Amino acid sequence: MITIHSSLRNLILEWFSCRALQGVKQGLQWPAMERIKIYDTTLRDGMQTEGVSFSLEDKLSIARCLDKLGVEYIEGGYPASGPKETQFFAEVARQGLNYSKAVAFGSTRRIDTQAEDDGSLNAIAACKAPAATIVGKTWDFQVTHVLRCPLEDNITLCADSIEFLKKRGLETMFDAEHFFDGYKDNKTYAMNVLKAVAGAGADAIILCDTNGGTIPKDIYDITKKVCDELRRVTIGIHCHNDCDCATANTIAAVEAGARQVQGTINGLGERCGNANLCTIIPNLALKMGFDVLTPDKIKTLTEVSRFVFEICNLTPLMNMPYVGESAFAHKAGLHVDALRKSKRTYEHIDPELVGNERRFLISELSGKSNILAELEKSKITQDFKLARKILTCVQDLENEGYQFEAAMASFELLVRKIMGTYKPSFELIKYNTTVEKISNNGIVTEATVKLKIGDNVELVVAEGDGPVNALDAALRKSLENAYPLIKDMQLFDYKVRVVNAREGTAAKVRVIIESRDKTDIWGTVGVSENIIEASWQALVDSVEYKLQKNRGQRTEDGGQKRA
Repeated sequence: MITIHSSLRNLILEWFSCRALQGVKQGLQWPAMERIKIYDTTLRDGMQTEGVSFSLEDKLSIARCLDKLGVEYIEGGYPASGPKETQFFAEVARQGLNYSKAVAFGSTRRIDTQAEDDGSLNAIAACKAPAATIVGKTWDFQVTHVLRCPLEDNITLCADSIEFLKKRGLETMFDAEHFFDGYKDNKTYAMNVLKAVAGAGADAIILCDTNGGTIPKDIYDITKKVCDELRRVTIGIHCHNDCDCATANTIAAVEAGARQVQGTINGLGERCGNANLCTIIPNLALKMGFDVLTPDKIKTLTEVSRFVFEICNLTPLMNMPYVGESAFAHKAGLHVDALRKSKRTYEHIDPELVGNERRFLISELSGKSNILAELEKSKITQDFKLARKILTCVQDLENEGYQFEAAMASFELLVRKIMGTYKPSFELIKYNTTVEKISNNGIVTEATVKLKIGDNVELVVAEGDGPVNALDAALRKSLENAYPLIKDMQLFDYKVRVVNAREGTAAKVRVIIESRDKTDIWGTVGVSENIIEASWQALVDSVEYKLQKNRGQRTEDGGQKRA
């Protein structure tokens, strides 16, 4: 056996990474190192995330999304756990998947039941899934303290369960639960379990860091020994993130020879979550040159990530590598200046490779380079005098409490005002809000808005769940006749922050509003000592941005972009 020095091995990996990345950029087909099969468990492990629950339609929507992404396996859950899981597999069988295989999950047979009579195994066999994963104990401590059965009996029931499903024509995988902890405590027993299920016909054996406490060196060393000993069966890896090493552990296992990778979209999962496929997939493909997904599929990762966050009703993690909104966001003026000269200076990949985009943040810390970069995005040629004027204005406004990092739509409108190209779509005459508490503890909120639109005056009254909601309803209702496209937009997030807390109830507040339509998401900002006025400013900018952008009638492609 040839041993490669670690520094030489790193050089080889770096060479493959460069070759693969150049191939993606140039549209070339470089020879892949090897195929890595992706096994997604978002619909089972991911649903164990605190606060997350999927309906049947949610699960089907995510399954269709993952099938389109091109993962090999989609683990759908326990068919024996309830009617929703049974319906899921029935619907997947009826509707079909174009690429992925649906996988039914379950545990080994009960110690007091034969495989033929076990309810969980029979539910898997009957659910029409083409593949199954069985979880079994490989840590002797778990066998004696949880199953409370003799060690040899556990080996038998693991092998019996695999054999039962293989005889029924299913591709069958074995999740070796707590394998790394078990190997450290009693490697002979842990390996005996794996040898038994391999002998029973398991198509793949997945080594699980169930407690998420193993570090990359141990993952590599142990996985390497397993791969060397069990050469005739595919070895996979399933990591949890309890010591923040799930991604690194997965990469280490692949380097050691694992050829199936399990994880979830966005790292969802119990406790601290599972290995994050949105990071692992581009690492394997773009950094290590493995054959994972095609470049066009990898370009959809950002879209997939945000879709799953939306289904989960969770706020996307802005600083998530590759797919996070901040993954390619640049604030320091020196960084932006360098990026304008060469994108390689402060970006490890082209954001387009994963479907993300480069963003330049505007703040009082920005230099002219940030402003110039934003002007270039708007097809405005380099104008240093204009950039200095805009930067001075931004610094003055931020001194008053404004912030444009999350309100780039307000920044874009500000630039148009400074350039003299801004033409308001309407003129405010007055607005008024009232909040009335009535005897049965109900609260009625009304807003009146009077606007001048061209030569017409619109006076509208609307109710809402609060003064801002009522103002939003009245404002948009007053504009619907003149601007029908206003019906496409909606306010979907509202944040308030006190700017100068020492002033108490007289302090200024900053309101950030996020709005969306069919193609875009945009943020706007307002600042005032009066929370209603700050909200009005942000609402007006939100509506104005919608109307200004639609004057150009940008093509709606179904994907949402952020401003």
